[in-house]
Amino acid sequence: MEVIDPRLEAYLERMSSAHEDLLADLSEETRSTLGMEQMLTGPVAGRFLELLVWFGRPQRVLEIGTFSGHSALAMAGTLPEGGRIDTCELDPDRAAFAQKYFNRSPHGSRIKLHVGPALETIEELGGKFDFVFIDADKEGYVDYYETVLPRLTERGLIVADNTLAGGRVISGQPPIAVFNEHVAADPRTVQVLLSVRDGMTLIRRA
Repeated sequence: MEVIDPRLEAYLERMSSAHEDLLADLSEETRSTLGMEQMLTGPVAGRFLELLVWFGRPQRVLEIGTFSGHSALAMAGTLPEGGRIDTCELDPDRAAFAQKYFNRSPHGSRIKLHVGPALETIEELGGKFDFVFIDADKEGYVDYYETVLPRLTERGLIVADNTLAGGRVISGQPPIAVFNEHVAADPRTVQVLLSVRDGMTLIRRA
């Protein structure tokens, strides 16, 4: 199932502010080198994350799932003074690819890349987070959510990506559906699932 008609998706992208040149280069090299183009955040979702960070002005951002670094760089450009991002990536090859682009960016020094299992990294980091972006293995979403929720600041925000699973949440039971039901039934939080790209859920404390 196409969540959004490809023609409409192309229109949305055309009507949104274009990629910066570095992110366009990153996206192109991701396609040619890493493949898995569907894992790219893309210009529309990237701008959405950028605007959330610009509006919320978080000092401490946690990203679970770096992939090639697009979303981290999109967010880093609008961090407030002193803001920083800790991003977690399990695959060392993807981490090396992302770091190469972090090094090329004027905002790259705001990003600290951690290679290894995300839950272990989060435990080592300590402290609270103002903004959390979850975009990693879908089977782990519930554990990630339960780990970061107690450490979310009072006005903190969690954003979970791919929560429509290409429409399979309607016709089947993909792993992300378990997460969606878990969050929907949680009285501790308030959430909205938006049809941005493959679905993005915004979650705050109740």
